[in-house]
Amino acid sequence: MTRNATCPQPEHYGDATVPAFGYELIRNLLIPELLGKETASILYWSGRKLARQYPLDNEQQIIDFFNRAGWGNLEHVTKAKNKTIFECSSPLVEARINDFPDSGSFSLESGFIAEQIQHQIGCVAETYMEIKTGRQKKVVFLIKWDAKDHVKVEN
Repeated sequence: MTRNATCPQPEHYGDATVPAFGYELIRNLLIPELLGKETASILYWSGRKLARQYPLDNEQQIIDFFNRAGWGNLEHVTKAKNKTIFECSSPLVEARINDFPDSGSFSLESGFIAEQIQHQIGCVAETYMEIKTGRQKKVVFLIKWDAKDHVKVEN
């Protein structure tokens, strides 16, 4: 995994933790206040930008990144010809769904996954997100691509 030198380096933080309350204050109250109705869109494209700064080579590395970033437990559910599905769950994901049912966006994660899959398969990819609010609260990420729509690789 190659990273820009100005990006935070996970190994520098070791096992240090930050209270989830502080993270959620910023993510679910401050950012939407600053970005307004464009929050979901901006977070999606920000997630794609983060993925370009932390390019990953396979799906397992995406799963590991989610765990390290505290985004939740990502699980690869299925893969078909032009789509793949991941599910994300954790106590924090469940709390966000409970506490912010209307604004509990997972757009940052959606954009991150889209860009990683695009990088890995070499075709333009987009993520569609569905929040499950039933007994098992989780987020389902459906990533779709067109095998004929190749991305231009920059050197």
